Amino acid sequence: MSSILKAANIRLSATASSKKEAITEAGELLAEQGYITETYIDKMHAREEVTSTYMGNLLAIPHGTEDAREEVLESGLSVLLYDHLIDWGGEEVRLVIGIAGKGDEHLAILSKIAIACSEQENVEKLLRAKSEDEVLDFFSEVNA
Repeated sequence: MSSILKAANIRLSATASSKKEAITEAGELLAEQGYITETYIDKMHAREEVTSTYMGNLLAIPHGTEDAREEVLESGLSVLLYDHLIDWGGEEVRLVIGIAGKGDEHLAILSKIAIACSEQENVEKLLRAKSEDEVLDFFSEVNA
């Protein structure tokens, strides 16, 4: 079984300039790596319309709605680091982590990410990462 997070799932200096673009960018990366169907990206946008996925500390964790489970082929993460701030409904975001969880796995994944990113200095350290390997090291506790 492949890992939920690998170097190919990480984008340093990601390019989106809006919340909508960032959600799409996170979803497309998950789709490219075979974790989700393209339909899941629409469900990520639908989730954001219901409730913001902004978590604090410059972090947003977009994921699909409850009815998107059949669109998840395998649990996975996409990690996007931005050199610029993205307006996330009035909040500032520079770290976007897309999540696709098979069954109820997304809850455990969300919990581990929330713990890893609960301290602002941890998020700032992550945002200074110069390589995908540095990001992988940071998330080694989340990685399955």
